[in-house]
Amino acid sequence: MNVSIKTPDDIQKMRIAGRLAADVLEMIEQHVKPGVTTEELNRICHDYIVDVQGAIPAPLNYNGFPKSICTSVNEVICHGIPGDKALKSGDILNIDVTVIKDGWHGDTNRMFYVGEVPEHARRLCRVTQECLYQAIRLVKPGARLSDIGAVIAKHAHANHYSVVEEYCGHGIGLGFHEDPQVLHYPGYNARNDLELKEGMTFTIEPMINAGKKHTKLNMKDGWTVTTKDRRLSAQWEHTMAVTADGVEVLTARSTEQEFRRNWS
Repeated sequence: MNVSIKTPDDIQKMRIAGRLAADVLEMIEQHVKPGVTTEELNRICHDYIVDVQGAIPAPLNYNGFPKSICTSVNEVICHGIPGDKALKSGDILNIDVTVIKDGWHGDTNRMFYVGEVPEHARRLCRVTQECLYQAIRLVKPGARLSDIGAVIAKHAHANHYSVVEEYCGHGIGLGFHEDPQVLHYPGYNARNDLELKEGMTFTIEPMINAGKKHTKLNMKDGWTVTTKDRRLSAQWEHTMAVTADGVEVLTARSTEQEFRRNWS
């Protein structure tokens, strides 16, 4: 495992990329409504990243991915490809954005409600966000990656949800996906019991299912991952840096100022 330690200058550059990624999610919120297609959301985000931010959408052509953002609707867990199907009232939508600025990556995603969303779907989204926040509050020098997975699984299971195990968080920096892998479930091995140190940068991005944890990959497009039982799934993600005495969330949105104070 080759985990890079970022310098203060590196983290400043990642801070800029993270702010841009957060700005995309804030910008697109007003466009998420019944009747819009995920392809239209992709176009708006692409144009904003390229023309306004002067940055690069990292997903575009990454290992053949055809779009600039990922859009995962309802039972889609992750890596949903934007298309021409219109969103309808009651849908839940995850938009995953990764921006490259001056070579550095900022990676974040969040859930959106489309129109009138039933309470059971809102609850899944809320609990998933809580899983992320509880994990972030553990991040500091001396903590271990296994602590992250343990707290996420405990909170999800206490609310009668399951945790996706095939996909995980990851180190990030000049590379889109770097070491270490950040698992969202308990386990103690060389991959996920790493001791955290100042200067480490990585994502936490729990994927929580309303039903069982099992997943299914769409073999036709090679990307879209859904719940095997077709029940709803939710995900929230932030990029963060381990500081001398805690954590800095590099992709925190303006609506999360209260949480930023708690984290730092």
